[in-house]
Amino acid sequence: MKKLYGIMFLLALALVVSACSSESSGSDGDSDSGESAKEVEIFSWWTGAGEEDGLLALIDLFEEEHPDIAVENAAVAGGAGTNAKAVLATRMQGDDPPSTFQVHGGDELNEGWVAADKMQPLNDFYEENGWMDKFPQELIDLVSKDGNIYSVPVNIHRGNVMFYNMQVFEDNGIEVPTTFDEFFEVADELKAAGIDPLALGDKESWTATQIFENVLLGVLGPDDYKKLFEGEIGFDDERVVEATEKFGKMLDYVNEDHVSRNWQDSGQLVANGDAAMINMGDWAKGYFANDLELETNKDFGYFEFPATDGEFVVITDTFGLPKGIDNPDDVKKFLSVLGSVEGQDAFNPLKGSIPARVDADESNYDQYGKDTMADFQEARLVPSLAHGSAASEGFLTKVNQAVNIFVTQRDVDAFVQALESAAPEM
Repeated sequence: MKKLYGIMFLLALALVVSACSSESSGSDGDSDSGESAKEVEIFSWWTGAGEEDGLLALIDLFEEEHPDIAVENAAVAGGAGTNAKAVLATRMQGDDPPSTFQVHGGDELNEGWVAADKMQPLNDFYEENGWMDKFPQELIDLVSKDGNIYSVPVNIHRGNVMFYNMQVFEDNGIEVPTTFDEFFEVADELKAAGIDPLALGDKESWTATQIFENVLLGVLGPDDYKKLFEGEIGFDDERVVEATEKFGKMLDYVNEDHVSRNWQDSGQLVANGDAAMINMGDWAKGYFANDLELETNKDFGYFEFPATDGEFVVITDTFGLPKGIDNPDDVKKFLSVLGSVEGQDAFNPLKGSIPARVDADESNYDQYGKDTMADFQEARLVPSLAHGSAASEGFLTKVNQAVNIFVTQRDVDAFVQALESAAPEM
């Protein structure tokens, strides 16, 4: 009898094990074809007006083309990307990468995640999509390291732009300055009229760093500007000293309350006519047109930063393929949409940027967009220091600190020495 009970127990146990095994197998099968495997997590810091609208339009287009793949919008708000970058660093170091993530082309990508061996090359992917002639070579170089391409640019912002109040210029008989000397002449006229010539909001120091990088470009030219950040020209070069002196002179013409303002607050000064000009990336155009409802080429105009005619400081948001993700094929489908004409034209008109591709549809963009697109294809492209493309994060942190001190103290020798001391971290 005990033997019979033993056999019956074993049979029952076998049935339980078999049932559990079937449930486990069914669960794995669902994972292969269900939502958990068919999901792409898009990590960014696009949560503000315009940028969030652009991202959602891009996601809508992707879901329309790939309804079997769900999207998790893992955007992290705050700090112009600072919070998102901190979260990303924790995840990447913990081997928990998102499916794909926003990163600036240049050193932020190449000397950050590529150098850390966290990204997969995309050379074959570019070839398969026929993209090698759809992006400028200098832009492809910004997302490449050691002969491999590592991300797909979705947009282009320009850093060497001056926006100005057209009524202020007209009322004071001001012509657009194209050289540093002309800028200082115009600034003196505006100052005599009781108008702050240059608006600055350096509550965060990158805004002043952006002015400095553009002065550097104007003094050095595009080739030597690049060589400076590649370590081929030293920061003790007499032209760097000259640029620092010009930067200091420009700061003589900014609003007195610049430390308490962010860039939007300083842009408001230009909109109100309390200040005449502001050097800002072309997200300022979106702020003027969308938030303040000003009309381009009527209420505000734009021109290249003095002495940088024919040059284009590039800030590009890109997405790549991290190592260690479970669904690279699904992520490549998203990157294909992101890099397509349709994807870029869905995103950029809402974001206020221009497409990274050279064959996008100009009819989707206003006159500023059309002008910038033409310049993008014809101008010399250089990476932005202030936005993480020209040099490493460690170097940029020290530059921002040095700029912050220089804005207050105007000590040229101390500033140049600070740049020299930080140079090994480039």
